Amino acid sequence: MTNTPNQLPAEGDRSLASIRAVIPRSCFERSNRLGFLHVARDLVIYAMVMVAIVMVDQWWLLVPLELVAGLIVSGLFVLGHDAAHGALFETKRLNANMARLLFLPSFHVHEAWVFGHNRVHHGFTTRQGMDFVWHPVTPDQYAAMSTVAKLRHRFEWSWLGSGAYYLREVWWNKMMRFESPEKHADAIRRDKRLIYVWALISIGGSAALGWFVGGSVAAAVFMPVKLFVIPFLLFTGSIGWTVYVHHISPEMKWWTSKGWNRRAAQTESTTILRIPWILNVFFHHIFIHVPHHVDARIPWYKLPEAADAIKEALGDTVIDRRLRLRDYFVATKACKLYDFDAGTWLTYRQAAEQGSDVKLTTA
Repeated sequence: MTNTPNQLPAEGDRSLASIRAVIPRSCFERSNRLGFLHVARDLVIYAMVMVAIVMVDQWWLLVPLELVAGLIVSGLFVLGHDAAHGALFETKRLNANMARLLFLPSFHVHEAWVFGHNRVHHGFTTRQGMDFVWHPVTPDQYAAMSTVAKLRHRFEWSWLGSGAYYLREVWWNKMMRFESPEKHADAIRRDKRLIYVWALISIGGSAALGWFVGGSVAAAVFMPVKLFVIPFLLFTGSIGWTVYVHHISPEMKWWTSKGWNRRAAQTESTTILRIPWILNVFFHHIFIHVPHHVDARIPWYKLPEAADAIKEALGDTVIDRRLRLRDYFVATKACKLYDFDAGTWLTYRQAAEQGSDVKLTTA
């Protein structure tokens, strides 16, 4: 397949197809060889880290190993995410089966993820009442919350809380507890059973290993904790933060149902964030997120090329910058509540000063 010349969108053309047209056709080529190569590499790293964690008890060695474990679980998840979109391998069946495998370390249900992420999040990105991924609440909605719910909101929308939000809202509420439409119910129940079996084997097997190696109940309990629980929690922190910076920023809009436009949502309400190359060993260019939202069929290793084409066509309407932690801290301070009518983010204090019933003691 050869590249096609980039064709700039016609003036006034607000369709997403007009943006897809500027992406070289080569960006849609998928390779089984590259797919298997990167899956094998990440699985080898995962296996090596797991073996090292089994053999290590010293905290000063265990801490960095756990951090790497959380990162490699994130890496396997990102590859699974690509496969769940049908973008990693050349056939639908191979993508689906590999996604199920790659989702196991992060305990994600493939078919529930496909429904919530592919159909809802990508289908209605940053649309009020639809996109549940980091969906902001309005000042009035916040005012109506109980004290406990307000405290939870303050924590989850703080710089410390992105993992807790992902764990509760995305993984638990929208996956493990998710009651799907009847059309998808059997497939989701089947994949939930797969996760339950994996949890039983991994937790039970590692507990038995801990008893065998350590000869005590404490060793039997600690082995699954250090092999699976801690890496899973570190993964949720990593992915929760990743999703946050993709879609939450003071300059990034969320849209009312009436004002929502597919092209604007997919190109202006997400980001291209440039990260050090070493991090892409784990994150597989997931931070180059605009082209992924323009067309999720693009495999991860073609995202930089697609991003350059989109940026050339759309210019400064695309958020393209180096990932900086201080931008995250700025966002978590400024982006607490959202005024959908004005299209602006508010702090708790700003919402109160505008006359809402929000009760607060700090900004």
